Amino acid sequence: MSVITIVKPKTGRERRLFLNFPWSLYKDDPYWIPPLRGVQKEGVGYVRNPFYIHNRVQTFYALREGKVAGRIAAIVNQGHLDRYHDGVGFFGFFDVIDDQEVANALFDSATSWLCEQGLTTIRGPMNPSMNDTVGLLIEGFDSSPFFLMTYNPPYYQRLIENYGFQKSQDLYSFWGKIEMLPKVRERWLATSERIQERMNVKIRTVRPRQFQEDVRLFLDIYNRSLSNTWGFVPFSDEELKHYAASLKQLIVPELTLGAEIDGKLVGATFCLPDYNPRIKEIDGRLFPFGFIKLLSHKERIKKIRIISTNVLPEYQMTGLGLVLLNALVPKTIEFGIQEAEFSWVLESNQYSRGSLEKGGAIRNKTYRIFDKTIR
Repeated sequence: MSVITIVKPKTGRERRLFLNFPWSLYKDDPYWIPPLRGVQKEGVGYVRNPFYIHNRVQTFYALREGKVAGRIAAIVNQGHLDRYHDGVGFFGFFDVIDDQEVANALFDSATSWLCEQGLTTIRGPMNPSMNDTVGLLIEGFDSSPFFLMTYNPPYYQRLIENYGFQKSQDLYSFWGKIEMLPKVRERWLATSERIQERMNVKIRTVRPRQFQEDVRLFLDIYNRSLSNTWGFVPFSDEELKHYAASLKQLIVPELTLGAEIDGKLVGATFCLPDYNPRIKEIDGRLFPFGFIKLLSHKERIKKIRIISTNVLPEYQMTGLGLVLLNALVPKTIEFGIQEAEFSWVLESNQYSRGSLEKGGAIRNKTYRIFDKTIR
């Protein structure tokens, strides 16, 4: 039995070994989408990321017979601890060969480091938080993920559960073809119009001349609307600025809608084109020319991911979410969209799950978050 060595990456070479491991692991997997290389560096704190102004991370990789056989990041999310006081630390960026000993060695390293930070539970995968890519794919391995959703081989679940992790929460993706929408919209249109008229709701898209301001407003709605959502931690001010700047290049204004009442933005729905086929084509490299290939001619992308529909707490349960989604239908048809995925939805979010299922959306993938007590 060969010896497993765990390394904490410090040098540039060691960090590259950590970052590049998925390319060798998934080289023969037709469904894998490489991460954007710069975004992955930010995610583990190898370059500046405002998430790590207040939080901490330690990365590890495992060597077996001189070759990288797995990797993991252990994360202290101080915002989560300040909000929930539950002693939970996190793991993410977990990739490993199908070898229980290697997986155990990685989890031992991550849990030991989190114990040193005074934490009592390990939860994941989070890359690096609930506001980023999250969860382990456990159902729906027969297609590539949509933009900013995770993917992994089926054997990961076995390795994680054999270490003693247990289910904490499931997340679902719902899929549909656009030709399904007019029929669904017809069913709910009268109700939606009554709500819109009664509440005097105005629907608008992102304003090109106030683009940055609008993106910040939409993200602020996201922050405030999810305050009671399981595991949610709001973006810090620094993160809000960072995400707003990132989204500026990715958003299609026609597919991002806001709901206003008396001139005040009270709800928003976010959609992003499914950039994943283009990311695969450029192999995750934005430079020197990948950036152009990724972002040019967005109208040619015929799939979208509906990331979230958010309404301020004082306007929730009024039907505003239905108004926003009904307003989105003609926009997607006009833009030529053919498929959409609404992801992700917590299993505990009965309202959103019920609305999507009633609308005929098909649950196509399931992701799981795991917990394990470490003290």
